[in-house]
Amino acid sequence: MNKSILSNSVNIETMRNTKQFLLPDLKKAAKRQEYDIYPTFDIAGPIYTGYKTLANWIIACNHDIVIDGYSGVYWDVLISCLNDEFAASDIQANWINVNKALKPESNIHEITANYDGGDDPLFGKLYDGELSDFFDVEKLQSLKPEPNKLNILYGAGAALAGWKCTLLYIDVPKNEIQFRSRANTICNLGEKLPSDPKNQYKRFYFIDWPVLNKHKKQLLPAIDAIIDEQRINKISWTTGDALRNGLKTMSSHMFRARPWFEPGVWGGQWIKNNINGLNKDVVNYAWSFELIAPENGILLQSGNNMLEVSLDTLLLLDNEAILGKAAARFGDAFPIRFDFLDTFDGGNLSLQCHPSVEYIKDNFGEDFTQDETYYILDAEPGAEVYLGFQETINKQQFRSVLENSFEQNEPVEIKDYVQTFPATRHDLFLIPNGTVHCSGKNNMVLEISATPYIFTFKMYDWLRPDLSGNPRTLNIDRAFENLNFERKGDVVTETLISKQTTLKKGHDWEIINLSTHPEHFYAIERFEFDTEITEDTNNQCHVLSLVEGESIAVITNDREQVIHYAETFIIPAAVKSYTLKNTGKTRVKVVKAFVKDECC
Repeated sequence: MNKSILSNSVNIETMRNTKQFLLPDLKKAAKRQEYDIYPTFDIAGPIYTGYKTLANWIIACNHDIVIDGYSGVYWDVLISCLNDEFAASDIQANWINVNKALKPESNIHEITANYDGGDDPLFGKLYDGELSDFFDVEKLQSLKPEPNKLNILYGAGAALAGWKCTLLYIDVPKNEIQFRSRANTICNLGEKLPSDPKNQYKRFYFIDWPVLNKHKKQLLPAIDAIIDEQRINKISWTTGDALRNGLKTMSSHMFRARPWFEPGVWGGQWIKNNINGLNKDVVNYAWSFELIAPENGILLQSGNNMLEVSLDTLLLLDNEAILGKAAARFGDAFPIRFDFLDTFDGGNLSLQCHPSVEYIKDNFGEDFTQDETYYILDAEPGAEVYLGFQETINKQQFRSVLENSFEQNEPVEIKDYVQTFPATRHDLFLIPNGTVHCSGKNNMVLEISATPYIFTFKMYDWLRPDLSGNPRTLNIDRAFENLNFERKGDVVTETLISKQTTLKKGHDWEIINLSTHPEHFYAIERFEFDTEITEDTNNQCHVLSLVEGESIAVITNDREQVIHYAETFIIPAAVKSYTLKNTGKTRVKVVKAFVKDECC
């Protein structure tokens, strides 16, 4: 980090490039019953705030300290703030940077060359090595504490030095990492200077985050304290035991991920108009990342204090409690994604498709692919979804038209090649890999999908620049390596428009099955009820969203928690049974997704 921006009180807004608000210092009581952008889970263990409390705890340990952590940490700020507190107790710490033991940048580039994607602006391949690959073993072993001093070894990978002492870990939410990246204030692992944010994200996704997650999993049982560093002027932290006990409790109760929101070239106004607490000084909101496990966090609360850790920490600690029988297939990878695509008063998404299972494995190293569905939460009259080809599609002609459009900047009459279907509330459109598709304008789409989320091959983007005025990247070649041209004509209506049928029915409730495609490894159902309904998990994780109605109470074991309209929530497999109670004045609808038993 550039030391010129370092001071005792840091202006965080100069160090992050976004209009999204920083997580508040304290959890405030809701003034009204509505969508909560800061959903928390109460834990028994205390959550502390501020550097003074952490410094006092470190001093009380009375021996050497290792502070490991994730990418994107402002280590210089942490050191400066802790040194101020140590000085108040007349203590001078001996700080040792584990980066001294990193291999040279040129060696790291050689190690990662087959994974960084080279000149490809978007894609690399998941690195299958370890964080230790980045370090020189002899140099690590040379990092020794000095006698009669408070020695603190710090940095991502510090625990690899093997010191037998107190271990702290610093976590940074993925959205904040990206905001810091866009401000050019952080670096990738082993790099001395920031790179272009898009290239930096590619490196994060395919190389840095995979090795850091493996490292975190190894450390979790031994961490003595964990620090949430996103509010660099007022950190929050808790003990390792409080963290592990809190996550264990969470694994047997309903919880929500902390959503985050982003504008986009096609973005709309539904989110701005219906979700309070967000910064309205943005052109639009295109996405709400309701549940994209690799990039969402979970907020723990004690008193009014909040601490965020990455959602995947839950799976790294005990994936079977969360996923149940699906853990045998997916391990630490949460399989299902829920997110919003808002095109109300916006534009069409780019025309796109997603890779086949074989293609995503061979080219990008992912174990499963980006099979999607569009659940229509809301829509204006006349809204459409583009899905599947016209019966008369000619592959070569279509490709020629797209390439000519890209080269000559000429519009394409997409409806000559791709079918459109009216979109109304509670429709479900099926988008298995290889299917040409996009949402039209004036939809609020709840994407219920497999977790992979960046593998979109755009073929046509309506001649739009991005929000910075630059041309958007198209992937016509990759798209045509994956498009399924048999999904055309009546086949689309028969196989890609979900059929909704009643599974079970009671005096004031009904369970609806929403058919999915054989390519989908997940099933989708919908609860509709006036008073309440009880469901068994059958050793599966359920992901749900309140898609109609005001609010419900969710009862899992000894806890009752409230869910509001449009909120996504997770029921871990370990819950076994849960009850949904209607707390509003009208009938409610709750959509549910889970891994099919035959796909576990």
